[in-house]
Amino acid sequence: MFKAQYLSVLFYLSIGLVFSLPLSTVNAKPAADAVEPLPLEVLKEFTDAFASIKSDYVEVVDDKTILKNAIKGMMSGLDPHSRYLDEKSFKYLKEGTTGEFGGLGIEVGMEDGLIKVISPIDDTPAHRAGILPGDLIFRIDGKPVKDMDLDESVKLMRGKAGTEIELSIIREGHEGPLKITLKRAIIKVISVKSRLLENAFAYLRISSFQARTAEQLKKALKKLVKENNKEALKGLILDLRNNPGGVLNASVDVSDIFLNKGLIVYTQGRIKDSELKFSATRGDALNGAPIVVLVNGGSASASEIVAGALQDHKRAIIMGSDTFGKGSVQTIKPLTKLTAIKLTTARYYTPSGRSIQAEGIVPDIRLANVILEEKEKSSFSQVKEADLKGHLQHKKTKSSSAGKTKKESSKNKHGLDQKDDEKKEKTDYALHEALNLLKALNIFNPPKTVK
Repeated sequence: MFKAQYLSVLFYLSIGLVFSLPLSTVNAKPAADAVEPLPLEVLKEFTDAFASIKSDYVEVVDDKTILKNAIKGMMSGLDPHSRYLDEKSFKYLKEGTTGEFGGLGIEVGMEDGLIKVISPIDDTPAHRAGILPGDLIFRIDGKPVKDMDLDESVKLMRGKAGTEIELSIIREGHEGPLKITLKRAIIKVISVKSRLLENAFAYLRISSFQARTAEQLKKALKKLVKENNKEALKGLILDLRNNPGGVLNASVDVSDIFLNKGLIVYTQGRIKDSELKFSATRGDALNGAPIVVLVNGGSASASEIVAGALQDHKRAIIMGSDTFGKGSVQTIKPLTKLTAIKLTTARYYTPSGRSIQAEGIVPDIRLANVILEEKEKSSFSQVKEADLKGHLQHKKTKSSSAGKTKKESSKNKHGLDQKDDEKKEKTDYALHEALNLLKALNIFNPPKTVK
């Protein structure tokens, strides 16, 4: 009797959906699209499954839980980025866009039922613990994540600052699983970092794209010029490695800083609201000075928009490895004040019409994933002219001694603040190659003096 009543009620609800949903869908879609009626057979499957859960499941489950789970399943069956956001998930999403939130500082997705690391965020517990893009998390504090909902896994990784968590990881090229213990912290994302390299070349790192990233980047460029004795920079290394993306408008504004004109990115979807075009405004902050953009498999979404735009306009040389390939647009559609759905509504395209989705940005110059190591100094040094008996003495000029003094003062100026960065520079193969490329470009195409 109980099951029959549920079947009857749900059947009438299904019939109502058959007639009501197509009418509402017609208004939301272009007239050219044919409206597909809801399949009665599948609706009957749904009502039968619903009634069976209510009457036969080992424990009592309320209607609200069943229907919410149905929404979750409906969203997860679309693509890896569309999902239902319950009260906690919706709250976490809002916190993430502010640039300060609790957790490990790791951007994750799903792959074959496991949690895949897209990218660790700079200066966070995940980054300091050595978590790498591509790592697959299969246990969180001993709990298997196989077929676990992404939101559920994120909840497990978040927690009170100062508490510890153990991640069991599978890493490509590493024998056996890894167990890494991390301490949760309040994540304060510093979007832009910069420093002056040798010979008026600059390094600028964007760890993620937030609402104020472009503004911070402009300030960083002004600071770099000031440190360079108020002289124009000869070139810039823009580091987007392991940058998981962020706000679309931030990536557009960052691209615009280095472009004078032309399309930056456009989106295409099924509805008109999803079709957007973003173009550059006049003004190049570097006045045409060369740019090398560093990317890797952890560069995703907004990072790929910037790299693609600068590459298509021949404004920068892209160096590194293929990017992640996340070229879809997600729209947050609130269902209530506390819940929402995150729905994929469009795809990104570069100015030349290339789709980023599942393709990524292919670098102009590919680099191997290697680390530089300084060769141990030998006790025997190469014999030079100055070692020969009776060699002619070199007469120092004013210009040579002045140059030496300037170099030494520059070293003292940056001192301890850049000690860690200098250590990283020595082993960072990609940064080393990018700097050499900028030097070569300046030799053959020296910057023009702007009057």
